[in-house]
Amino acid sequence: MLKISNNVTIPEAEIDWQAIRAQGAGGQNVNKVASAIHLRFDIAASSLPEFYKERLLALSDRRINSDGVVVIKAQRFRTQEKNLDDALQRLRALIQSATVERKKRKATKPSKAARNKRMDKKTRRGQTKALRGKVRP
Repeated sequence: MLKISNNVTIPEAEIDWQAIRAQGAGGQNVNKVASAIHLRFDIAASSLPEFYKERLLALSDRRINSDGVVVIKAQRFRTQEKNLDDALQRLRALIQSATVERKKRKATKPSKAARNKRMDKKTRRGQTKALRGKVRP
């Protein structure tokens, strides 16, 4: 069971993972040991509440493919167990980030003093640039 919040959990049967060979340098052992983890989680077929599913599918994250499947590759650590824990933590973080309510932006206008200050600066800058021209007799 992967605990997302106090009342939302994901059964391990819904999370599909496979051990694969890690990329990069590693010496003699790297070609023999499958320590990296390739985790797949189908959002639509999961037992998550609809609210979570809608939010996850609306995310524009490169880890979520067009079929609505989350694909996470974990190969940060040398052991399979640590990589599996890392992949599960990253899945949990992705699901939790989808549920965070974004704060609405309030449209604001600059004050009259700020507008006047800006216009004065523009005028002064224009005068400075005008003085750079050729000297006329």
